[in-house]
Amino acid sequence: MVKKEPDQTCPMMFILMFLFLNCRMLHAEEELELLLSFKYSINDPLHYLSNWNPSVTFCKWQGVTCNNSSHIKVIDLSGKNISGNLSSSIFQLPYIETINLSSNQLSGEIPYGIFSSTSLQYLNLSNNNFTGSIPKGSVPCLEKLDLSNNMLSGKIPQEIGSFSSLKFLDLGGNVLVGTIPISITNITSLEFLTLASNQLVGQIPRELAQMKSLKWIYLGYNNLSGQIPKEIGELTSLNHLDLVYNNLTGSIPSSVGNLTNLHYLFLYQNKLTGSIPTSIFGIKRLISLDLSDNSLSGEIPELIVQLQNLEILHLFSNNFTGKIPSALSSLPRLQVLQLWSNNFYDEIPKGLGKQNNLTVVDLSTNSLTGKIPEGLCNSGNLFKLILFSNSLHGEIPMSLSTCKSLQRVRLQGNNLSGEFPAEFAKLPLVYFLDISSNNFSGRIDSNNWEMASLQVLSLSRNRFFGGLPDSFGSDQIETLDLSENSFSGTIPRTYGSFPELVQLKLSGNELSGEIPDELSSCNKLVSLDLSHNQLSGQIPASFSGMTVLGQLDLSQNQLSGEIPPSLGGAESLLLVNISHNHFHGSLPSTGAFLAINVSAVAGNELCRGDTSVGLPPCRSVKNPTRWYFVACILGATMVFSLAAFGIFLIRGQKNLEMKTVENEDGIWELQFFHPKASKSVTIDDIFSSKKEENIIHRGKKGLSYKGKSIINDMQFVVKEINDVKLLIPSNFWPEIAEFGKLQHPNIVNLIGACRSDKVAYLIYEYVDGTNLSEILPNLSWERRRKIAVGIAKALRFLHSYCSPTVLVGYKSTEKIMVDGKGEPRLRLSLPDQLSIDAKCFTSSAYVAPEVNNSKDTNEKSDIYEFGFILMELLTGKNSADCEFGVHQSIVEWIRYCYSDYHLDRWIDPMIKEEALVNKNEMVRTMNLALHCTATDSAARPSSHDVLKVLHSALRTSSCVSLLNFPSSSL
Repeated sequence: MVKKEPDQTCPMMFILMFLFLNCRMLHAEEELELLLSFKYSINDPLHYLSNWNPSVTFCKWQGVTCNNSSHIKVIDLSGKNISGNLSSSIFQLPYIETINLSSNQLSGEIPYGIFSSTSLQYLNLSNNNFTGSIPKGSVPCLEKLDLSNNMLSGKIPQEIGSFSSLKFLDLGGNVLVGTIPISITNITSLEFLTLASNQLVGQIPRELAQMKSLKWIYLGYNNLSGQIPKEIGELTSLNHLDLVYNNLTGSIPSSVGNLTNLHYLFLYQNKLTGSIPTSIFGIKRLISLDLSDNSLSGEIPELIVQLQNLEILHLFSNNFTGKIPSALSSLPRLQVLQLWSNNFYDEIPKGLGKQNNLTVVDLSTNSLTGKIPEGLCNSGNLFKLILFSNSLHGEIPMSLSTCKSLQRVRLQGNNLSGEFPAEFAKLPLVYFLDISSNNFSGRIDSNNWEMASLQVLSLSRNRFFGGLPDSFGSDQIETLDLSENSFSGTIPRTYGSFPELVQLKLSGNELSGEIPDELSSCNKLVSLDLSHNQLSGQIPASFSGMTVLGQLDLSQNQLSGEIPPSLGGAESLLLVNISHNHFHGSLPSTGAFLAINVSAVAGNELCRGDTSVGLPPCRSVKNPTRWYFVACILGATMVFSLAAFGIFLIRGQKNLEMKTVENEDGIWELQFFHPKASKSVTIDDIFSSKKEENIIHRGKKGLSYKGKSIINDMQFVVKEINDVKLLIPSNFWPEIAEFGKLQHPNIVNLIGACRSDKVAYLIYEYVDGTNLSEILPNLSWERRRKIAVGIAKALRFLHSYCSPTVLVGYKSTEKIMVDGKGEPRLRLSLPDQLSIDAKCFTSSAYVAPEVNNSKDTNEKSDIYEFGFILMELLTGKNSADCEFGVHQSIVEWIRYCYSDYHLDRWIDPMIKEEALVNKNEMVRTMNLALHCTATDSAARPSSHDVLKVLHSALRTSSCVSLLNFPSSSL
């Protein structure tokens, strides 16, 4: 009998099961540790990860999804406000397929281990604050990589081409530089490519044609150059092509017409030329075509009728000519048509709008003639109609008067005529209506105005007559311009009940009667122009209480009486014109009247205590003999002082003669302008300072070195001059000698100079201090105002006491030194360098507008720059700040905020507490800054008046009760 062997199957199965379970337990433990490591590396203010603890199975943790084997498959923590540095631990999870950490506050560099996983298929780190470069590496299974909207820098790594399975790649919204790597074209599986909003340069690779799967290309908002490669026409799967805001040149390749699946073609804001290839009009699936802001030319062919799916057509800001094709009327889905700023002529197609679904039509700034088509609003959805600056004639179509969807209508600058339709005045959604500069006529006061949404209304430069309407049916009106018509009667008192009114312009009419006192109730009124009418009576004294009124023009009327003294105390008032009326008495010497232009007060019987604006002096009731005696004494004292000062200068100059010195570097002319320097500094001291370690400034016009005298350790600064024009002796010494005479505590004094035929050196006193830009954020208001006064004193000295006048030239907070005593010190530009400064710095926000145009500097351009610096002292902001929103510069931003009259909108938070006791002088100082930065240079005060106003503002700091601030102003 054969003995049966024992069965080995069960033990083996048991062992395998044991090993399998043990392996799973090991993996589970490892995954738990990796997750906890990630949790501990971040901040979780919303406590979203509160159940991430070992007592709960991690497959049930929030944001975690496991596969059927209980291994972590997905981590999705998007939009959970987590922050901190990203740990590489979650990328080591052995079975992870999806990681989504988008829309959080994660920062720091992306760890190099993110591409270590072999299972990862989806990675989204977009909309965080990551910095540094994109890590190198490759994940063979990765299908989606989204690193967009961070602050990643550096170049796109060449290794990007090894992501062989990638279908979606978004690196947009970073600060990546360099060119688009050719290796990226190896990713033939890629369907979605976005590199937009970076700083990429170079050309678009022709090799993109290899990426046949591409459906979406977005390379806009970079600095790409060259032509659009014709090979792009081989990407026949393309649905979306966006190359906007680059520097692309040349013509649009006709091969683009091969992209028959294209829905969206965006090429705007480039430098493209030539005509639109006719092949483009064969892309029948096209929904949106935007070629605006280029230099394209030619005519738009009737072939456009083939684009039956077209919804949006943007061709504005080009050089297109010819007629607007009538075929546009046959595009049933067309909603947005913007062809403005071209050279189109002839009539607007009569059928436009009848078969379309128009919502926006902008054909402005062309040479169009004929009438406005009747059917523009047939869709019932038209809300924007812009036709200004053409030669259209005829009346406004009745169909537009019943177009209830209209919101924005601009028809100004045409030859339209007829009466303003009564039904148009009842459109409920129109918020912007401008029909100025036409030939409209008739009365408008008989209309029943029911424009409940109206914010801006301009009927100026037409032929309207009769009285003004009492109301327009809206309490939201911000701008009302009825100027240059033939309106008569009185100004309705109801205009004082417009709570949002910012600008009221009624000039150039035949209005009579008195100015309604009720206008002072318009608390947001910034600009009031009632000039060139027949108004009589006095200026309402209540105008001085209008807290944001900045511009007041009452010229060319029949107004009389005295100027209310309180009007000069209106802090917000910047520009006033009261010329050619019947005013008499004393002109206020405060506020906007302080440095008023003589033309703004002419044609009255006004007087002034001083003659700064060309008015006769006011009669004094005091003893004239006494004042004559005092004036004689003061005059004699000044003459004596000037004589003594002149003798002192003559004696000093005798001790400061030019020397000729020879050394191994050649023959040098050397002259000092300060006795101490002449006894302390030698030619050897000057040359021994020229060492790399002594360089303190590297300028566009030469290096500056710090030097020291061997005799007594006197410190000085040597500035190198390489300007050939300046090196000519007849040019050099006369100018240098004049500058050497300038001695002022707020100027960096020129103490000497030496020159040869090849180079020259200016020797300045050494100022032990810091750039104003570096210390400004930490300065108190007391120190800031001391700096402002010091700069103003230097300007008054240079402009008023030097003959000829000396200009400072380009200055900014970076160019101003503050010494150990807290005094500002200005370094002057030589006269021949002022033009160089103007050319070098015309892009700077500090430079006055007129200098940008003429490149010539003058006293008023110095004043503009001083006003700009005042604004920085008050706001703590500089020209590089990006917080100005729609406002182009800090000056525009300040004007807007100041008109709002809320101190907390513009005051530097660092000195906000000090504003509680110094708010009066801060507001007055800002008012001065706005005067100094007036666009019209003639409206800017002189340096003498600047210092006078500044001293006045600082003296009244305790008189807080003089200003009636709203409670919310701080």
